[in-house]
Amino acid sequence: MDTTQFSPLITVRAAAYAAFGRRGDALFELCDTLLTTGSVASLPLLSVQPQHRRGWGSLYDALSAGEICTTHLESLLTEHPVAGGEPLYAVDTSVWPRCDAETSPERALYYHSSRHSAGQPIVAGWAYSWIAQVRFGRDSWTAPMRVQRLRPQENINAVAAEQIAAFVPYLPQADPLPWFLFDAGYDPVQLTQSLGDTRAAILVRLRAGRCFYAEPTTQPHTGRPRRHGTPPWAQVRL
Repeated sequence: MDTTQFSPLITVRAAAYAAFGRRGDALFELCDTLLTTGSVASLPLLSVQPQHRRGWGSLYDALSAGEICTTHLESLLTEHPVAGGEPLYAVDTSVWPRCDAETSPERALYYHSSRHSAGQPIVAGWAYSWIAQVRFGRDSWTAPMRVQRLRPQENINAVAAEQIAAFVPYLPQADPLPWFLFDAGYDPVQLTQSLGDTRAAILVRLRAGRCFYAEPTTQPHTGRPRRHGTPPWAQVRL
């Protein structure tokens, strides 16, 4: 069998394996099992998959005592963008429902587009902030670049700005200006102020109920004249 076509995959797997420290073999085997297994209800079901050749105890040991160099993995992901893609990155929050796990730490209530609780699109679970490269083409291919757990007390705009500020230095300076796309759940004002001088452009969808106000005294005097004189907010106090 000619394996030359698998050379890029072999190179990526070797680089990913180098990011694992303690319990590296068990962690890497767990990743292979997760990637090749469908939806599972619990961790013990992963340990009985054919891809998981170790005992079930190694699975828990890898999760509790394993080491992963996230900086190395994030740099590796940046080196493998979408083929022929533009510097467009979608930033959004993904929720892992944990409705029945009442003892799970730091659960919170989040909006969910497809799951409901008591007739409302709200679930109890964990939230994660993602940065993924997208492109203009009409397809579903994306390249996840960075992910971070969102704690219940954290601000999604502040976390997104921190992720972008840490991600941009990995991009080649010769490339075009990267664009980061946000849904209506994000605040463009907070993002703009938090990013500051970061080499990035943002595009935020505005929610339907968003209102914009201008200084009333700077507006042209159109329409019918005032009936009751100058309003209090327009009076100049000496």
